[in-house]
Amino acid sequence: MRSPWPRGLPAKVLRRRAASFGHAFRGVGAALRSELHLRFHALATAAALGLGWYCRLARLEWALVALAVAGVWTAELVNTAVEALTDLASPSYHPLAGRAKDVAAGAVLLAALGALVVGGLVFGPHLLP
Repeated sequence: MRSPWPRGLPAKVLRRRAASFGHAFRGVGAALRSELHLRFHALATAAALGLGWYCRLARLEWALVALAVAGVWTAELVNTAVEALTDLASPSYHPLAGRAKDVAAGAVLLAALGALVVGGLVFGPHLLP
C-alpha cells in the first residue's frame, strides 16, 4: 500500500514538532532565569512533589496536585508573556498597559490560591492527626 504522505513529509513534520518542543522548553528556561516568582513556584513544586512522595498520595491525589501545579505554572508563564509583550508595545506608562499587567498578575494570584486550597484538601488529611 502506498503512503498517503508525500515523500519526506513525515520527517519534516517530526522535525518541526521537535523544534516546537525545543522552543517551548527554551521559553520555560528563559522565564525561570528571569522571573523570581517562577523560581519560587519551582521551589513550591519541588516541595509539593516531595511531600506527595512522603505522604504516599493516591493516584487521584497526585492528579489533583499535578493539575494545581500546572495551573500555577501556566498562569505564571502567561503572565510573563503578557508583561513582555506589554513592555514591547508600550515602553512608557499607559493605563491600559498597567491594567493588562494587573489582570495577568491577578490570574497568577487566583491560580496560586486555588493550588493552596487543593494542597490543603489533599495534604491536610495526611498530615493532621
